[in-house]
Amino acid sequence: MKLKRITYGGFRNLEQLTVTPHEGVNIIYGENAQGKTNILEGIWLFSGLKSFRGAKDRELVAFSKNRAKLTSVFETSQRENRAEIVIDGRRRASLNGVELNGASGLIGKFGAVVFSPSFMSVVKEGPSERRRFIDAAICQLKPSYAVMLTQYKRLLVQRAAVLKDTQKNPSLYQMLEIIDEKAAFEGDRITEERVKYIQRLSPFVTDIYSGLSGGREEIGFSYTAKNRSEGETLLDALARLRSEDIMTGATSAGPHRDDIDIKINGVSARTFGSQGQQRSCALAMKLAEASVISSVRNEQPVMLLDDVMSELDESRQDYILNHIKNGQVFITCCDPASVLRLCEGRTFRIKNGGVTDVS
Repeated sequence: MKLKRITYGGFRNLEQLTVTPHEGVNIIYGENAQGKTNILEGIWLFSGLKSFRGAKDRELVAFSKNRAKLTSVFETSQRENRAEIVIDGRRRASLNGVELNGASGLIGKFGAVVFSPSFMSVVKEGPSERRRFIDAAICQLKPSYAVMLTQYKRLLVQRAAVLKDTQKNPSLYQMLEIIDEKAAFEGDRITEERVKYIQRLSPFVTDIYSGLSGGREEIGFSYTAKNRSEGETLLDALARLRSEDIMTGATSAGPHRDDIDIKINGVSARTFGSQGQQRSCALAMKLAEASVISSVRNEQPVMLLDDVMSELDESRQDYILNHIKNGQVFITCCDPASVLRLCEGRTFRIKNGGVTDVS
């Protein structure tokens, strides 16, 4: 997977510009608030997923513009592709001249993995961050998974409405049983995909974390189904918890409640891990995600590392760059010197939304 060219127009603070990257390492440097992360964000959008910064579509358009337009040329499986994204209140996309059914139609077409400081929340915060990570990762490998998530979320909304109505009208109990069967079917499919993905990811996470920690620590990585006993089906759990759910008006079991349990040397990384250990966990998960994509597709995804290297010591920087040296990578930083000592590639300087190729 190689990004050969990307053009930005009306996107964030970036000028109308075209970036032609190196097929290996690309370093984008400059002072803070100049647009470094915006460069990576534009590349990431071609994955078909939402902004990794949690931005709404309208926030991606420059203040003085009514719309933004991104165009990329990328190579995958020896084929050159041209994709376009237009943002004008919503995101529309086309691939090789064919209009897609929304920007999500790009999912699975352009493989990318992004790591930014905000991804530390996957270890430090609650279960929703870890669910978001695993769902986005699976979507890149299996675009139909996004449809499963959408269908399940709709059923949860329907079930919540019926739960509240059942409080006043017990005759709706039978309707609740019918919705439970559908929700359990979709929920079990999602859980199955997540467990399979964790089984693929875990060996890579274990190996990479060992490398980052110098072999001094071990990481444990497993999927946990909340509010379900071992071996209990989701349908059985929904039936067991139905009375409680009617009282609360919410569904208390299912993949929307589940979590990924991360441990270092047998204890919770979230509760007891140091800042350095949590950062290494998050990095290991992202590098492992790239390894899974590479093993499934037989090609490396594009790696986007946003302001990560400056927070790491030289040994960890060296490990990361050696781990991804066979693929294309984009690295943002304020001072390129520490990265340049380890690799060769192309260097871009960004100032006030403009980019200069200084390599």
